[in-house]
Amino acid sequence: MLIYYAGLSRLRLRPCLFNFCLLSLFTGLSLQAQTAPAAAQPDPRILSVVSTLEKTRSIAQTALSPDGREIAWAVARSGGLELDVAPTDNPSHFQRITAGSGLICDEGHPAWSPDSEQLAFTSNCGSGSQADIYLGTVAGTAAASPRRLTHLRGEIESLDFSPDGKQIGFLYVEGATRHAGALDAMKPPSGIIGIDNLEIQRFASVDRASGETRQISPAALHVYEYDWAPDSSEVAYIAAPPPGENDWWVSQLYIQKASESSPQSILDPGATAGSLHGLQIAVPRWSPDGSQIAFIGGLMSDQGITGGDIYLVSAKGGEAQNLTPNRKSTPVWFYWLTRDKTGSTSPEGQLAVTENKDGALRRVVLNLRGEEVPGGIFDFAGKVTAGTLEGSLSVSKDQGTFAYIESSFVSPPEVKLTRENHHQPETVAVTRVNRSIQPDWGQAQSMDWTSDAYHVQGWLLYPSNYDPTKRYPLIVSVHGGPSSAIVPSWPNLGYNATAFSPLGYFVLMPNPRGSFGQGEAFTLANRKDLGYGDLRDILAGIDAVSAKVPIDKDRIGITGWSYGGFMTMFAVTQTQRFHAAVAGAGISNWQSYYGQNSIDQWMIPFFGTSVYDNPEIYAKSSAINYIKNVKTPTLVVVGDRDGECPAPQSFEFWHALRAEHVPTSLIVYPNEGHRFSAPDHRRDVLERALSWFEQHMPADNQPLQQAGR
Repeated sequence: MLIYYAGLSRLRLRPCLFNFCLLSLFTGLSLQAQTAPAAAQPDPRILSVVSTLEKTRSIAQTALSPDGREIAWAVARSGGLELDVAPTDNPSHFQRITAGSGLICDEGHPAWSPDSEQLAFTSNCGSGSQADIYLGTVAGTAAASPRRLTHLRGEIESLDFSPDGKQIGFLYVEGATRHAGALDAMKPPSGIIGIDNLEIQRFASVDRASGETRQISPAALHVYEYDWAPDSSEVAYIAAPPPGENDWWVSQLYIQKASESSPQSILDPGATAGSLHGLQIAVPRWSPDGSQIAFIGGLMSDQGITGGDIYLVSAKGGEAQNLTPNRKSTPVWFYWLTRDKTGSTSPEGQLAVTENKDGALRRVVLNLRGEEVPGGIFDFAGKVTAGTLEGSLSVSKDQGTFAYIESSFVSPPEVKLTRENHHQPETVAVTRVNRSIQPDWGQAQSMDWTSDAYHVQGWLLYPSNYDPTKRYPLIVSVHGGPSSAIVPSWPNLGYNATAFSPLGYFVLMPNPRGSFGQGEAFTLANRKDLGYGDLRDILAGIDAVSAKVPIDKDRIGITGWSYGGFMTMFAVTQTQRFHAAVAGAGISNWQSYYGQNSIDQWMIPFFGTSVYDNPEIYAKSSAINYIKNVKTPTLVVVGDRDGECPAPQSFEFWHALRAEHVPTSLIVYPNEGHRFSAPDHRRDVLERALSWFEQHMPADNQPLQQAGR
């Protein structure tokens, strides 16, 4: 379900089923928001942070050629994404690859042919807003005029050549009218709900030579991820019946002959016994010999936010084997290794796994017994991706080099290249598009503490210009999910926790129980207990921070987006320790939420049952049932077309606070979904949140001897 608001994502969602009276009400509120007075003139430090975030250029994807000699990446520019290619031995000598020279185009999703001679990508240069697949020949950064392969009408993503190089696979939503993403603004409901206006994502392919395009998976299935079989004759994919945004939590693993129209389900977690029962699956990957498929299975909140254990199942179906049942970390992505570090063929096969370990990403090598291979650990500086899933890498054919986009608390996003071969890994920067940008915020430090029987990790961000002789306020920022985690990363323009540091606040970003990073048992630990154990972990984290650095106990605030918005709403009903709060796109009433959102399937794995079978377990975690306890001034913000956390949830919480005479304000942003898209709204929501904390717990930091606290 719910992720912390931040930047680019690939989640998918369908229109929410708002009550029609509430929809009319929020249409009115949104119009009021359009004409509402702007936030008060922000502190110059706020403007500086916003300026830094606005100047940061995002990098959407990167792809390393199989021979390791060329690398492509898609970087933000005016009007969309620009696609650049460079030789890996001289990446500063890059050239733009485009289907429309001299035109403003949006181009990306690079994919190399197995022979490294051609680059496929998407471009809207030739057809206005519609993207199509193009194929260009690349030789030393000089590219022949790309050839248009497709003439489609819909949304395209996830390009990947078949191993024999004859086909280019992709995911396709024919006739798409919007990004079918969980974070994007929902279309107003109309027609027969759940039947009309479905946008179904299917696996399709285009012939590299002729341009013939076929939709291969059936229209009765919404496909989320796929992987070509080694012999190119089959494809494995994870899919569920439409609507796709709601049924990912009950998806199954299918295989299908590329030449046929009927898939075969080889794994259904809902019918599987053991540790995988009722959980989610992602990242299907064929073994090199085509006999098995490995995948990640676990308790996951969102399609696209992956974490769990690694399982192995026969390509003919059968019982899945858990390779990492007791691992104290969370695999998030992996690929098969056919060679070991000496370059020799690995007869058994190994897995190179990107995993979250205590709030940081690293790559490890595991054998098929789940044991770590010595010398296989490589630590990343922060969040990494090749542009698909978090932790994904683009790997050369000899598996000695991998490329990725990396950012951290101190470094904005850049493309990196790591060479392993038989020597110590060597990492070089490929791009320098953000080299002039420096963080406005203070240093970050990993922290560990104990809560109940759990070891808990989090990140502490120091105030800018920290002075240990002064006492500071603290803001706790709770991530979304809950199956997710904070790892070091550069923030995007929009609501983010790092922006509080330049104003003189400590910021604690905890990874409480329910998070990734300490194994599946830790992720499962807040099942049927949302808000309780994770809040105890957070409060224990505040105590740990207060014992380490000078915190003013009368100036502690809490904030979060999505599940973090729920935790903010719930926390202020359970404790008086927080003196200001900002709840972004939160959930105040799990019982009413069940019938309002468009992704109710996600709730069964977390609550163990539907609200109709056990309303008490939903009521137990509903902040609205404890509203009489709230004294904390709370700002509530939401998009009027949010399908993940519908706006009525924010209205209900704000209405109750106002009735109880608690200082509050509700801002509803027009035409916005779970992720805000309009730059002025992304800027405004950040400025208003920062101003709210400045109003109710200002960072007028006093010397310790004068503070008297």
